[in-house]
Amino acid sequence: MLRLISLLMFFVVTSTQILSQSQFQQFINHVSSLSSNSEKMAAVDSFMNVAAQTGFPFIEESSAHFIYRGGASTVHVAGDLNGWNGNSDQMNKLAGTNFFYLSQIFENNARLDYKYILNGSNWILDPLNPHTAPGGFGSNSELAMPGYVQPWEIQYQSAVQHGSVEILSVVSSLLNRTYQTRVYLPPGYDSLAARRYPAVYFQDGTDYISYGSSQTILDNLIDSNKIEPLIAVFVKPTDRNDEYAFNNRNNYAEFFANSLVPFIDTKYKTDAQPQRRMIIGDSFGGNISALISYNFPEVFANCGLHSAAFWPNNYEVYDLIINGAQKDISYFSVWGTYEGLFNNMRNFRDIMISKGYDFEWAEFPEGHSWGLWRANTDNILEYFFPAVPTSVAEANETPLNFTLNQNYPNPFNPETRISFELTQQAFTKLVVYDALGAIVKTIVNRELSAGNYEYFFQGEGLSSGIYFYTLTSGNRIKTNKMILLR
Repeated sequence: MLRLISLLMFFVVTSTQILSQSQFQQFINHVSSLSSNSEKMAAVDSFMNVAAQTGFPFIEESSAHFIYRGGASTVHVAGDLNGWNGNSDQMNKLAGTNFFYLSQIFENNARLDYKYILNGSNWILDPLNPHTAPGGFGSNSELAMPGYVQPWEIQYQSAVQHGSVEILSVVSSLLNRTYQTRVYLPPGYDSLAARRYPAVYFQDGTDYISYGSSQTILDNLIDSNKIEPLIAVFVKPTDRNDEYAFNNRNNYAEFFANSLVPFIDTKYKTDAQPQRRMIIGDSFGGNISALISYNFPEVFANCGLHSAAFWPNNYEVYDLIINGAQKDISYFSVWGTYEGLFNNMRNFRDIMISKGYDFEWAEFPEGHSWGLWRANTDNILEYFFPAVPTSVAEANETPLNFTLNQNYPNPFNPETRISFELTQQAFTKLVVYDALGAIVKTIVNRELSAGNYEYFFQGEGLSSGIYFYTLTSGNRIKTNKMILLR
């Protein structure tokens, strides 16, 4: 009995030392060197107790170690890391134990979905990992590397004001189909008031609500003054592939632009200007969103693309936009480097920018997943519909000069205030650039009246250095320099 206690104490100390040194392979080598299966199992138990303090998969620097314990014959890892190929990444089994492992290297801010496959057919969540992300085929286990920041805006907050949702059935005579539609109305919406709101139209509407947390995102962004209050229209397809990518894509686009939008405009207090409408979709939903906006720019002047899958019909939509006449449309596209379409999206970005399109984009080490899309819906909304200014001069206080003031404080960390003055109404953009000229943040991108304006810029996540902020209003432009110090 004393020998067993001493042996267990040795394994605890040894495992603790291994973990503190961040050398998972040393642990594997140590177990492999032991002579008896009982010693091996005791060492594994000790390691698991210590590793549980940091969580699973076990992460050391840039390596993530997937771990499974059980009586399976084989265990594979399928997920964003391998295109969900159930045959590609088989776990290693430590001889004499029930311990399976697979070690992979990822970017510091990577976030990936995955599942385990037992004995070639039984797909399960990682039993050791409580963190999951939603997916179209059920929840997946989530690997988040240390540099990944979980999106605050997807968390439901009981203390914030919540918008209301109305459920409609919209009939298309063109398609002879009925579309279940949910309409989000922002807090304080008054159908009798004169105010009109920008409108955002979501493809895969119920998925954006259920998997994408979009209703919660809208509540949080409006409450925190990240975006102006807006109306959101969530449309559920009746035959997704048919309507978004194949036989009925053009009929669906015509119904959407010429029937659905006018119906919503007559029923709710929407702003009917195309610059005040956005259409957004994921995967095939991105394909149809791009098709609708390009064919109907007089309806949608803004288009959000979550990992747009342009491949249907031999890249028809991609070629249409790239090779067709330039339209007055602004884009914001998000994609991941662990999805097969990322090279196509990079090419699309480069060509669109070279053609002079207003094209904002973001690329992350993630897969084709709702985890990626729900974490970046806020970036798209904030780009197209940033919050109204914190202060605006009264009409009888119209400024005499077009002025862009020096930010305050300067240098700053992490927040600074940028103020400016407009002498007349005009479409206005306030953009922050880094020292190489890349866009860091678009703070304003909308029509503004004459007056005094003030916005706050957050430098969180940015490195120390010199940044520039440029104000463009009508045909006038001014640029100032600011310094972020950590």
